[in-house]
Amino acid sequence: MFKPSQLHHRSCEIECKTMLPDTFGVLCWNVYKQNKKHFHFKHYLHTLHQEKSIDICIMQEAAFSDQKRFALEHCTYDAAANIEVNGGFYGVLTASLVASNRANAYLSEGRESLFGPHKSLLVSYYPLSDGRELLILNVHAINFRENRHYRREMERFLVKVRDHKGPMIIAGDFNTWNKVRMKKLYLLCEGLGLQRVPFSQGDKIKSFMGHHLDFIFFRGLELLEYEVIEEDTISDHNPLFARFGYTVRQA
Repeated sequence: MFKPSQLHHRSCEIECKTMLPDTFGVLCWNVYKQNKKHFHFKHYLHTLHQEKSIDICIMQEAAFSDQKRFALEHCTYDAAANIEVNGGFYGVLTASLVASNRANAYLSEGRESLFGPHKSLLVSYYPLSDGRELLILNVHAINFRENRHYRREMERFLVKVRDHKGPMIIAGDFNTWNKVRMKKLYLLCEGLGLQRVPFSQGDKIKSFMGHHLDFIFFRGLELLEYEVIEEDTISDHNPLFARFGYTVRQA
């Protein structure tokens, strides 16, 4: 596992929508590097897109190299790679029916262990129908490090997004497997004015020691519906789904 030769990947080779609709569906999923390998993944994701009317898919541990081999050929995407193996890249990927206005990819300062990989982070901006932008931060937080390293990396999130004034979604696998990490995450999100999609403790979200690892946070949007979708044959994480709406501001 080596530091990737290319950090930010982008594919926008299709004719897509010019802006997000007033209501839109979001899927957040750590796909466990299965989006290219698993024989059922492509069909399953297409079925989800049709059934749930998904506009944005926020993935962690996604595999990517070019649009042709990606599972969502009808979507554009931005991705931030943290690993490159034999010309293939892995990291966080945000796919959408609407092309981003811009996106920035980052690597964590710390590594997963002494010789492990960095983690990647992706900030994308999507046009809304009233001229504003929706910021999406796709997170796969550092895991196998001490709490102080975790806190330091999480604080970098604030720097990347704190100046954005409009609607925002922060979602991903936060590796919040103890109380210290969970408290840090909630404090940061509170400082950004974010609400948590209220998946219950009984929902089948990937957890460790009784703590959820996957979350969707939001602000400046109305939460219309949400669901944990049970699918235990592709990844060790279940997909999280949420539908949001926003009020169009008059010029």
